[in-house]
Amino acid sequence: MDERETRRAGYPLTIPDALLGSEAMQRACATRNFREIFRLVNRRTGSSHAVIASAVGKMTSARVSDIIRGVRGIRGQQVIERVADGFGIPGEMLGMPPRPWEGGSPEDTDGTGIGRNNVGTTLTSEHENPDSLDPGMPRHVEVVSVDRRAFFSASAAALTLGPMSATQLDRGRRVIQALDVMGNDSPDTIADSLGELIDHYALSVSAKPPAEVYDELLMVRSYTNRILGNSGTLRRRKDANLATGWLSWLLGIAACDMGAHAAAHLWCAEAERRSREAGEPELVGWSMLTRSMIAYYQGEPQHSVTFASQGQHATSMGTVIHAKLAAQEMRAAAMAGDAEGMGKSWRYAAKAMTKLPSGIKMTGTFSIALAEDPPYTATSLMLLGRFEEAVSATNRVIQTHYRPDARQSGEKPSGYARALLILALAQAGNGDLDEAVSSGHAALVSDQLAWPTMVLAGKLNQVLKRDFADARQTAEYYARYLEASTLITHAP
Repeated sequence: MDERETRRAGYPLTIPDALLGSEAMQRACATRNFREIFRLVNRRTGSSHAVIASAVGKMTSARVSDIIRGVRGIRGQQVIERVADGFGIPGEMLGMPPRPWEGGSPEDTDGTGIGRNNVGTTLTSEHENPDSLDPGMPRHVEVVSVDRRAFFSASAAALTLGPMSATQLDRGRRVIQALDVMGNDSPDTIADSLGELIDHYALSVSAKPPAEVYDELLMVRSYTNRILGNSGTLRRRKDANLATGWLSWLLGIAACDMGAHAAAHLWCAEAERRSREAGEPELVGWSMLTRSMIAYYQGEPQHSVTFASQGQHATSMGTVIHAKLAAQEMRAAAMAGDAEGMGKSWRYAAKAMTKLPSGIKMTGTFSIALAEDPPYTATSLMLLGRFEEAVSATNRVIQTHYRPDARQSGEKPSGYARALLILALAQAGNGDLDEAVSSGHAALVSDQLAWPTMVLAGKLNQVLKRDFADARQTAEYYARYLEASTLITHAP
């Protein structure tokens, strides 16, 4: 028995040195090609999908099959750590510090399997409202604590990011380097450069894993404090200050998608402060929309209505944010069971949609879907028990807004998943078990599952268990739901 196998006594699976040292495995680990890693372990050790799933932990054989077939991937840092520990792959081969079983320094781990470089993130128990949309979702939710030092230096921000891949860290550093060069050339151009970054991250936050976007954004947002200290004219300083507020709000969006509610509210409050200082109310509206959505997915419709109403008062008819806030108020009223309020908000949201100018954005966070119904109409119908209408409305949204070519290019994968889950809930309400489960499975085939998506997935699980308790399909969906929940509850 070699030294590595000796150190790993008690682990269910340790791949042999011959496989570990092979060119194929070395190349797969260097590029984090987990499809190839799993395929090699499966074929060269004879380990079944069930054995591999058991070795990695918190994984089903169905997911192992999906990974090998290329249907799903692996991105979450803790999942990567479990793969290394499950197969006996040294941390260095996957771009990580040494794993505990390698016999490294005790400073490399805190005994939980999570390295101490996870400064600034804490896994804790967050007590959700028992009446939330998702009573069935696991209660352990990651809460990201914001280190105040990160507000004052980019270097401190890098320390709070936890386990980042080299690619992620390089991206953040390169953005900062570019801003540094442009700021030295002409400080007055920085505000324009920040505006370009806001447009970029508004697209990224809709299409990439939220933890990845959050890490990079935090580095850039922290660096803007130095920029503000060196702004040129007062007018440009005001512009840079407002741009910093927009970056804070985008951090709030990413934190919301990670389930880090406290951090999201802090970032939104910061965005609102800078918005008011600059005399630009639109940012307040977007921040209120984020707050309203958090309350909605926490199962607090009255708070959601309040935030949406406040946001509408701060913004003007004819803007995208005003229309989205009206639609959000409609959805929250439906959750509260207020059919009259839902109808009133629907009419106002429909009017707001007609006032939008031509040429509005169709992708990214600042976009709105132009359709015959206001956004969230299908959800509102479903919440009021009008399931047949909800199925028809959701299918229209999917066909017109989430086109196959758009999905292939990565456009709004989380939004598409939520649309599928609304469809599944409406189908379940209609009694269509097979269709509901099929839509639910399709929604969870993603490595970019955000907290709101998992709330809806948990609601579907609850409905299936209530209405189809003994069905095989219900058990299969529950297994997939539990597996998918690890991607959000254990995200880096």
